[in-house]
Amino acid sequence: MREINVTEIENTVRNLCIQANRFLPKSLADCIGCAAKTEQSPTGREVLTDLVRNIEAAEREELAVCQDTGMAVIFLDVGQDVHFIGGSLTEAINRGVARGYTEGYLRCSIVSDPLERVNTGDNTPAVVHTCIVDGDRVNISVCPKGFGSENMSAMKMFTPSASVSDIEDFVVSVVSKAGSNPCPPMVIGVGIGGDFEYCAYLAKKALCRDISVNNPKQLYADMEKRILERVNRLGIGPQGFGGTTTALAVAVEQAPTHIAGLPAAVNIGCHVTRHAHAEL
Repeated sequence: MREINVTEIENTVRNLCIQANRFLPKSLADCIGCAAKTEQSPTGREVLTDLVRNIEAAEREELAVCQDTGMAVIFLDVGQDVHFIGGSLTEAINRGVARGYTEGYLRCSIVSDPLERVNTGDNTPAVVHTCIVDGDRVNISVCPKGFGSENMSAMKMFTPSASVSDIEDFVVSVVSKAGSNPCPPMVIGVGIGGDFEYCAYLAKKALCRDISVNNPKQLYADMEKRILERVNRLGIGPQGFGGTTTALAVAVEQAPTHIAGLPAAVNIGCHVTRHAHAEL
């Protein structure tokens, strides 16, 4: 049994909150840079060039890459041979988020009650997804999620008779309806299978995958490619000004499901689909 003091979790979460909000994953930043050269619309190219400048300025000045620094979504893979000491794991995570957002001068956007709407002042509590895995390591992913894109997400309970094309049509329709609201070019996370809430979890987790990595199963890798091509033919373009770059990547995650159902969810990420990772 390996012991980890929760103070280590707190400090790591604090640092990842700041890192994720200041520095985009390299593959995503590179993809935006490439799109600025290949975009067919002159206005679209200009917009993408501005986005590249913004990313570079955020890195250089150590400032948030977007004013919406998001709700802190944390994926925690905990080895079953780990024992946490020194206090509550959940409290440590939220202390880390609070420190990251206040010490990093990041906008605090969380309200304590969905109807009373009182800001908590430190961006807590976080949304925490914990998974018990083999081993004695802890993997932490901090994925700040802005709500311009989150608000455009959707899910649908298909019947088992639905085809691959039906699901692809659904994903494209969600993006088409979203239009410029998610600050395109987008990253599109798709969850297929599980049940009502798990397919939404899969769609969110898909956004944490490096955009250079395809689904390992060819069926879903092909879906990712087709959806991306179709989305980029919609003409929404960078920031909704028109063009050939509406999305940068599509990531599909799948899970076993019930014989009577076929859930599917779409979680849209904006051009700053942020995530940072660490292992303890």
